[in-house]
Amino acid sequence: MAKSSSATATATASGTKKRKSKSGALTHEEVKALGLELLSSRAHLNHAPTLLALLSPTAPLSIALEALISLQSFFEPLLPSIPSASAAAAAAGGASDDPELVFGAWLRQRFEEFVAALVELSVSPDSDEAIREVALDAFMDFVKLGKDGSFHSAIYHKFLHAVVHATNSIDDVLELLGSKYSKYADVCFFTYTSLDKIANSLVSQTTGSGKDVLQNGDDGAEDRSAICVRNVYNILVHVPALDFKKESKFDMWSTVGLSSKGEKDTSEGSSATRISKKLKLKFTKAWLAFLKLPLPLDVYKEVLATLHQNVIPSMSNPAILCDFLTTSYDIGGVISVMALSGLFILMTQHQLEYPKFYDKLYALLTPAVFMAKHRSVFLQLLDACLKSSYLQAYLVASFAKRLSRLALSVPPAGALIIIALIHNLLRRHPSINFLVHWEVAQDDGEASLPKKIGADPFNNEETDPAKSGAMRSSLWEIDTLRHHYTPAVSRFVASLETDLTVRAKTMEMKITDFSSGSYATVFRDEARRRIKQVPLAFYRSTPTSLFQESDFPGWTFGCQSNSGAQASVEGNAVHTLETGDASPAKRSRVQISVGRDRV
Repeated sequence: MAKSSSATATATASGTKKRKSKSGALTHEEVKALGLELLSSRAHLNHAPTLLALLSPTAPLSIALEALISLQSFFEPLLPSIPSASAAAAAAGGASDDPELVFGAWLRQRFEEFVAALVELSVSPDSDEAIREVALDAFMDFVKLGKDGSFHSAIYHKFLHAVVHATNSIDDVLELLGSKYSKYADVCFFTYTSLDKIANSLVSQTTGSGKDVLQNGDDGAEDRSAICVRNVYNILVHVPALDFKKESKFDMWSTVGLSSKGEKDTSEGSSATRISKKLKLKFTKAWLAFLKLPLPLDVYKEVLATLHQNVIPSMSNPAILCDFLTTSYDIGGVISVMALSGLFILMTQHQLEYPKFYDKLYALLTPAVFMAKHRSVFLQLLDACLKSSYLQAYLVASFAKRLSRLALSVPPAGALIIIALIHNLLRRHPSINFLVHWEVAQDDGEASLPKKIGADPFNNEETDPAKSGAMRSSLWEIDTLRHHYTPAVSRFVASLETDLTVRAKTMEMKITDFSSGSYATVFRDEARRRIKQVPLAFYRSTPTSLFQESDFPGWTFGCQSNSGAQASVEGNAVHTLETGDASPAKRSRVQISVGRDRV
């Protein structure tokens, strides 16, 4: 039987060679005929390697599609009979003379080649969009046809491994994977499982180069590991966590789903709860393994910007992120600003205790914050962090004084936010209202006032709020904003003139109304504002010159009347104006000469 099969395969191979030799490359009709012969009998098994050779991203689209469909139809019914990799290796090594075992080993090898070709067609940037989608669909069909209808996690892991290690863009394949298959719970489960393994393997492979990229911000110094880190992050973003709270029943891609052997669910509710716990656990492990990697600076910022919305709510134990977030918060600058969102959630919702939190927050108040990209979220969180009535008076006074000092150097939109923040602080904490108006008694005036007239005891360079001296200062900076060059700022300062201690007559300002402000928004609001009274320029007497001599030191302005001819003065710029006197009949031409004084 083995000899006859070998002879048949040899004859088939020679027939294929003759068919190719007539017209060079195979045509679409010839490829279709090979597929039909392959599906009809075992006598044409050697057509499989021929069709596998046609599965290339650079092959003609029609031929590659025909070969892919024929091979998919050939392997699908044989998938349950394909032996495991160990059994196939033993049979291929000559350990058995059974023809069926030899055929099984050959079939296993061809199937692995077919799976590798599908992965290449899905990931390669040279693949056409149509062949990429068909290849991914065929691959996922084999994934759902595992043993006894279970999820074929081994070949799915190969696919994700190839995606992570791809050097070109993987956006197209991730869009297909996310839009078609991320809604299935078992696909998400095994995606997290594979990413956990891949990320842990990358941790052992990476060196200190990734940390240098983070600290120096040198995006051009990327190596292959940095590309893999980006790909892992992109997969996590495109296959997000399912909404565990709203899901009462999870859809499964495979027949068995996530059920283990011997498990019996009493109801759909218990099944959904069990699946939800499994998904949360795998989701948490995948993200923790990813966060251990040396993240490039741009990925680091994206993670911090979305962590509090997309990751923390879906984790089994969000408090486990405290090390990552506290380390990020201690870095300083923009990284600390972006880490504040996640850290604030852990502190308020998951009982995280972080000493020196307000000292770090106080140090973040610099002019650069009011021009940062994520200033809106930061300023809203700043307002929320200072809302507690249990905060010490010196701490609130330090923040109010630090903000008022910043109002002198930030853009107009930042000054508006600062006024709103100080308004809320004065209203929430009556103990710091003395900063607005000092009451100095005549007896102890010398003791209360600073030793030097005009000196401010507040130290803006001090990083410790307790040592800043804000309790002995005042908010004199806010008074200077009355004369701000932007009308919106000078008008808004008036909101602090009311008695904010009377809480019944006042209300807190929403920081969200000001946190996204910029020069453009200030200009737009001012341009739309309806002005009731327009100031006009007028003169009590008719001007005799365009400018006053005091405006331009070193220049003289003279007025000469000329009845008819226009005089020319050497070295002077002569401008003629037509003016009228009391009598309409009489007009004179006034020549205004502007000349530079000769030295």
